[in-house]
Order: sequence, then structure tokens, then C-alpha cells
Amino acid sequence: MSSHSFYEADARERIAGLLDAGSFSEFVGPARRIISPHLAQLDQPGAFDDGIVVGAGSLSGRPVLIAAQQGQFMGGGVGEVHGAKLTGLLERAVAVRPDAVLLLLDSGGVRLHEANAGLVAISEIMRAVLATRAAGIPVFALIGSGNGAFGGMGIVARCCTAVVMSEEGRLSLSGPEVIETVRGVEEFDSRDRALVWRVTGGKHRYLIGDAVQLVPDRIDAFGQAARSLIDTHTGSDDPLQALEQAHTRLDARINAYGDCRDGMEVWRLQGIAHADQLPLLETADFLEAAKNRSLPWN
Repeated sequence: MSSHSFYEADARERIAGLLDAGSFSEFVGPARRIISPHLAQLDQPGAFDDGIVVGAGSLSGRPVLIAAQQGQFMGGGVGEVHGAKLTGLLERAVAVRPDAVLLLLDSGGVRLHEANAGLVAISEIMRAVLATRAAGIPVFALIGSGNGAFGGMGIVARCCTAVVMSEEGRLSLSGPEVIETVRGVEEFDSRDRALVWRVTGGKHRYLIGDAVQLVPDRIDAFGQAARSLIDTHTGSDDPLQALEQAHTRLDARINAYGDCRDGMEVWRLQGIAHADQLPLLETADFLEAAKNRSLPWN
């Protein structure tokens, strides 16, 4: 596995650095030239992989299926072909039963040029993720990219068995600019980049339980986290039990933090000493500072 930056790599570099050397086999690759049927009608450029790379490989000898979104193409936006490739990969997982499916997310959500097709695609991806989990195959979301996981892909991430993030990753439903446009700058100032990261960034998502692991910005760190999750996965999920547990945690979280307007307020309520210093800490020091935090659902 590569020690290069996950954030700076593109989709194929992330896959190549994550999986065992020479093990990756791409499905529906660029040579097939299956592109969006909608973009040309809008005078928009297409891509022969439609912004997502899917295939099979191995991680430390464990068979996996993997998808990596290409954030440089239309912000990793999900359209008809993009979504079909991801849904097809998940459906294949149920048939061939790998040890895990890895989703390397780098997306602002639905591609607005294909709004309805993109929304349908997101619903199909969500259904496929849950069907894969119900078949006993874990689906892990890895988020450390420039676009993070927003909109529909933010929902998909939280449908997964577990989420791994780096500090550089972001996870949310609505993007900062969308919130500001709808609710006003008093609600959320999208120009305050420090605030944006304190609310949507990997550190905060780890502290409130959305991400099970926070790793440094290295491809090999994400690989080690994924391997650890595969090794500790216990088998088939009970969908109803998982849903009930999630609702219990969310109820406790909103009751504890519902009045907070900044991640730092949440961190102080968790009893973290010197909470204002957390954004400045390297990952290892951050995890040490946060290890004794108090969580409302424990």
C-alpha cells in the first residue's frame, strides 16, 4: 500500500495505492466508452468512465470489490451511468460474496445536469448498499477527498456498515453554500472555512460518532483501517436492530447537542480539555486528546 496522500490522489491512484499490487481488475472501464446520455445534449463534456472507477481486487489477500469516485470530473456528481456502475458493483457483491465492498467517496452529490436520473440513481445505490449488508457483506465508506461526501452520497455513506475519514474529509447532507442560500448567512457562513471544517470535517464527524475511525491523510492508513474493519466484521447485519440502535444514538445526540451552533461547543460538552486546540492537532495527538470524551449514548 502507498503512503502517498489520499487527498491529493485521483480515483485510480487511490485504488492502486490501496489494493495489493497488480490485483485490481476494472469493470466497465474507459475502453467501453459508456458515457452519460445526457451531458452532450447540454453541451457538457463527458468522460469515458463517467467519473467513477469500479472493479475487484484484494486487500492484504482479502477479496474485495471497490469503487472510487473521480472528484475532478463534475465534482464527483452522480448521474445515470455513474450510479448504475455503483449499483451494479453492489449487486455483484451479493452474487460473488467478497469479504467487503470499499467505497472511496469523492462527491458533492447528484449531478444537477441529470437531476432526476441522479436522484433515482442515489435511491438505487442506497437500496443496493442495504441489500449488500443484509447479505452479510460489509460496505465501508472511506472519505478523505476534496469533495468529501455531500448530498445523496452523504446519505449513502451513512447507509454503510462503517465510515472511515481523515481530517481532510468532509461529510454532510447539505453543503455549506446550500445552507447559507436557504437559511441565510446568520445560520451558516460558508465563507468561514474554519467553521465549515468544525461542522463537516473528519475530526468533528469522528467525535460525534459518524465515523468509526479517523486516520492520517495517507492511502496506506485508509487501507489499514479497512483491513481492520474487515477483520472485525462479525457477519450479517440485523437491519431492524441496526436501525433501532441508530435512532437511539441520534435521539441522544440531538438532545445533548441540539442547541449547539459550532462543533467546538459540542467538543466542550463532551468534556474535552482545551477543545479550541483540537483543529490544530495532528491526528495521533487529536485521538489522544479525545479518547476520554463523554458521549451521550454510552
